[in-house]
Amino acid sequence: MKVLIFLEELSVLRIIFRFGGIAMLVAAIVILAVLPFATSFVEQWSRRDVELRSRLVFNSVRDQVSGLLARNDAQQAGILFERIATDERVLAIGYCDGQELRFPTSNMPPSFSCSEASRSDAESFSVVRSQDRNILVSSFPLNAGGRRGHLVVLHDLSYADQRGGEARNYLFLALAGVAFGAAALAAMIAAIIMRRWLASIRQALESARAGNANPPPEENIIPLGQEIRDVLQELEASRRTIDAAHTDWSPETLRAALSNELSGSEVIVVSNREPYIHNRTEGGEISLQIPASGLVSALEPVVRACGGTWVAHGSGTADRDTVDAYDRVPVPPNHPSYTLRRVWLSEEEQDGYYYGAANEGLWPLCHIAFVRPVFRETDWQLYRSVNEKFAEAVVAEAKREDPIILVQDYHFALLPRMIRDRLPRATIVTFWHIPWPNAEIFGICPWREEVIDGLLGSSILGFHTQAHCNNFLDSVDSYVESRIDRERDSVIFGGEETLIRPYPISIEWPPTAMEGQRPVEECRRIVRERLGLPLTMRIGVGIERFDYTKGIIDRMQAIDTLLAEHPEWRGNFAFVQVAAPTRSKLSNYRQLQEEAEALARDINEKHGGNGYEPIKLLIRHHEPHEVFELFRAADLCIVSSLHDGMNLVAKEFVAARDDEQGVLILSAFAGASRELSEALIVNPYNAHAMGEAINRALTMPQPEQRERMRLMRDQVKERNVYRWAGQMLLAASRLRKQQRIRRLIARGRRLAPANA
Repeated sequence: MKVLIFLEELSVLRIIFRFGGIAMLVAAIVILAVLPFATSFVEQWSRRDVELRSRLVFNSVRDQVSGLLARNDAQQAGILFERIATDERVLAIGYCDGQELRFPTSNMPPSFSCSEASRSDAESFSVVRSQDRNILVSSFPLNAGGRRGHLVVLHDLSYADQRGGEARNYLFLALAGVAFGAAALAAMIAAIIMRRWLASIRQALESARAGNANPPPEENIIPLGQEIRDVLQELEASRRTIDAAHTDWSPETLRAALSNELSGSEVIVVSNREPYIHNRTEGGEISLQIPASGLVSALEPVVRACGGTWVAHGSGTADRDTVDAYDRVPVPPNHPSYTLRRVWLSEEEQDGYYYGAANEGLWPLCHIAFVRPVFRETDWQLYRSVNEKFAEAVVAEAKREDPIILVQDYHFALLPRMIRDRLPRATIVTFWHIPWPNAEIFGICPWREEVIDGLLGSSILGFHTQAHCNNFLDSVDSYVESRIDRERDSVIFGGEETLIRPYPISIEWPPTAMEGQRPVEECRRIVRERLGLPLTMRIGVGIERFDYTKGIIDRMQAIDTLLAEHPEWRGNFAFVQVAAPTRSKLSNYRQLQEEAEALARDINEKHGGNGYEPIKLLIRHHEPHEVFELFRAADLCIVSSLHDGMNLVAKEFVAARDDEQGVLILSAFAGASRELSEALIVNPYNAHAMGEAINRALTMPQPEQRERMRLMRDQVKERNVYRWAGQMLLAASRLRKQQRIRRLIARGRRLAPANA
């Protein structure tokens, strides 16, 4: 063992001399290469300084000298020149009249003559040698009494040579100091690494000699550099996975990617809406409902693919009857692949948190749909307490200290910060499913600072479009003290960084609802028979919840305009509006439904007759397979959102049309319009333009329909929900690896002094 200690010290000394010597050699080469350039630079700078002084002298006395020379006042000219020559940097001054030197000052070198000065029609500078010193001669043309001569100003350049020498000496000392410091630092780092490595070997040998069955920890055996290299290699592999745009994303590829990148990681999803609702029927039986929600449609296939836990509000009348003692239920019922953890809310909490703060406050605030948001302090207190309740449920479900947590939507603006306070090492990815308004509009929110603080508890905060990301960054910049990195699209707040990223949400591909669908022609026949329409009737569809942001009234007015301006479609076109009742406790939603029903009656009376109704208003929830059957039966689909984050109905219509027929009419104010540019993009506030778009859709040739639909289907297929989830989760994986590197570096700094 003494031999090992001796070898350890010898190795450390060799490392010090080796790395120190290399650093000193490199520094010497740099010094030798830099010194001539530095000296030359100083000398050139000094000469330019002298030239500038000469110009200043000439410009200050030019008019005065011209006047004296014109009057041939030799006495005053001599006095003036002598006064100028008292400047410590000016050696002498005189006037060259042709080859004659006139009025030279007393310090004028005897050997100087006008022939030595470089004279031209412009100022000129030359260097002459006199009495073992360099002299700069500055020559300036000057008109005096109709004759042209040159004022010459002489400067002694010996001080410039002295300045260059001093600069060379100082630079040499500075570079030598830096070189010595770099050599010492390199040797010190190398010595610390070598000591730690040899200490690990010595500890292993001592353990072996003592018969210790427990080897030293691996982190003390493997050099930190190797660990960091391993993580960097993982990061590069992760980057290649994330950037592989050609990847055919599916549940299998997502599962494989997560298995490679997040093996052993725990994934928890949090949302208000649960993916499966158990209700009790009038007969006392328990029925299962899959809610008509874009959020559920997007996330449920993801959680199936990656497993884990989904934490949500248990809202069904039979939800409590189907959970275990820990409020959990395995889902999907037929083929369980993940756990649904239900959180129970009282009616008061539901009214204040969901209907009040979330849907009367944040929802209209973020949707520019001309509905005034309502802000009540009592609602906000309940919103905060419900977010706390969900945070406690997440912590209770977390089996690790560093889970990956996907927080969904505007119901949980405060949740990321609450989770961060409880699980500091968690990777929190929050996705905001609705638009984010500009900073001025968001500024009316009484709790704007608290909302921003809550969201910045996220590791990654996602929005549908880059415009929404920009709006959020502007809001942060306006209302909280933080550091915003516009190049990285990140915010550093409270010492922690949050990445702001666009993740356009999508649907599963192929959609589950397409399973078992009949051929398009059969769907057309069945739907028309069910609605009492002739088989030759052209139909359009609109499918969404009864929400004022969806533009249901606006599209009905467009139908009215179409039938008024193109009466040939009366009796030949019907519009099927499916609208599921929602948030009926709120007056704005009740009034919308009543207004839609009244407007449908008026339009039907105005343009209908003999059993023909231009608008079929179906107010009930439709199951996914019914929705896709309607899509396949329709000639066109209208998505006229007044303001929408994405709108998945547009993508579902495209996915349903495997016959590559049908036309999508899409609002410019839906996020989907950024991706589905082959749709007919409309302004939903312009009823005439929408009516013309419907007419164009009904008369569009089949080849054009096929070309447009094929491009949109390729887009939805490539950018499906598995890609959306994969991009977020793999970005979370990459972030976790970067954090691991930072922890390794911090650990190395802590261990280095102990092992040095």
